[in-house]
Parts: sequence; structure tokens; C-alpha cells
Amino acid sequence: MKKLKERWNVSSNWQLSLIFIVFAITGYSSLQIAKPFLSLVGIPETFEPHWLYRVLRIILIFPIYQVLLIIVGSIFGQFAFFWEFEKKMLNRMKLGFIANYVDSKLKK
Repeated sequence: MKKLKERWNVSSNWQLSLIFIVFAITGYSSLQIAKPFLSLVGIPETFEPHWLYRVLRIILIFPIYQVLLIIVGSIFGQFAFFWEFEKKMLNRMKLGFIANYVDSKLKK
């Protein structure tokens, strides 16, 4: 726990607990939202080939997770932590331009 607190620059166990809760809620919620969304756009769970349904669902889960992470993190008062976390993740995926754009809008 100490290494994680240092790595994430978190000072208290309470804040670390909130961060874990946010990750758990976000992960579960993104899984639950993706399934009905695919049905809404006309791709039912019985879609054939079944492997393609799974691939589409995983692709859909990723952006849902990113957005929910910021929303749920904000609800729990951890926006600053999760925004920095999100920026690092986007930069690693060579999508840093998205974070830069949003950052410029947030600073206005």
C-alpha cells in the first residue's frame, strides 16, 4: 500500500480507499452499460459470429470506462487524481491530444 500511495502521490489511506472504490464502480458500470448499448444499436447478444460480438463489446467498454472514471471520480471528490490518471493513460496510447484539448477547455 505504501508503494502505491507514493506512486499515485496519495497521502491518506482514506483517499486510497476512495480511489479503489471508484475503480470498482467504474469497471462494473462500464460492463453493465456496454451490453444494452450494443442492443440499442442493433447488435444483440446472439449476434453471430459470437467472437465479433465480444470484440465489439470490449471496444465499446474502453471509451465508456474512460468517461465513467472521470464522472465517478468527480462524484467521490477525486477529479484531480483521476484527470491526471486519465491524461497519463491517453498519452501512453498516443491520444494525448485529447487530454490536451480537454485541459485547454478546463483552464478557460
